[in-house]
Amino acid sequence: MIATPDKPGVRTPLWDLPVRFIHWAFVVLIPALWWTAENGKMALHMQIGTVLLQLLVIRILWGFVGGSTARFTAFVRGPGAVLAYFRGKGSDAPSPGHNPAGGWSVIALLGLMSLQVTLGLFSGDEDDGVTGPLNHLVPFTTADRATDLHGIVFYLILALIVLHIAAVLWYRLARRDNLIAPMVTGKRVLPAGTPALVRAPAWRFIACVVVAWLVGWAIWSGVKV
Repeated sequence: MIATPDKPGVRTPLWDLPVRFIHWAFVVLIPALWWTAENGKMALHMQIGTVLLQLLVIRILWGFVGGSTARFTAFVRGPGAVLAYFRGKGSDAPSPGHNPAGGWSVIALLGLMSLQVTLGLFSGDEDDGVTGPLNHLVPFTTADRATDLHGIVFYLILALIVLHIAAVLWYRLARRDNLIAPMVTGKRVLPAGTPALVRAPAWRFIACVVVAWLVGWAIWSGVKV
């Protein structure tokens, strides 16, 4: 919900730094992964893929222990709420964060990216000398299937990204609602009285980073799981 004449706007903290940093990191890393794959730079591709995996681990953990607007419980709603939103019958109560439809788009993107990097860990062909770091744990047929799916899932991610950009543009042009600026500044003009972001303590984010680092270390050190 945006401010209206009868509900004056107040700059309200909306997105915490971890959410904003990871969001823009995805914007950089996904094109980088495409470019490295298209140009045969597979060593760099796998290194960037590992960074993406670690950021996904952090974001998913942050969805349980992070700031109030970062938590999945804050924006994942049931089918009824999503349908009501599309019909324009949602609650008029001001609420920060993702709307019901946007919340599920976040889940879809995180889910597909997690699937994509997981497939990449097992994909590849030893005859070509290009394999994911966990390729040795699965038979050739499984690795071959993972490789095919790795390519297919990318196009699903691309389709969701296109829909996401289209939605952002629609909000900007049709509703005069800028969704990009708050993801940069962390604040958004919302009606007075709208609940503001409740930040999580820094140690929780540090713990998430440590877990993500351990995941990357386990993968590249050859730990068998």
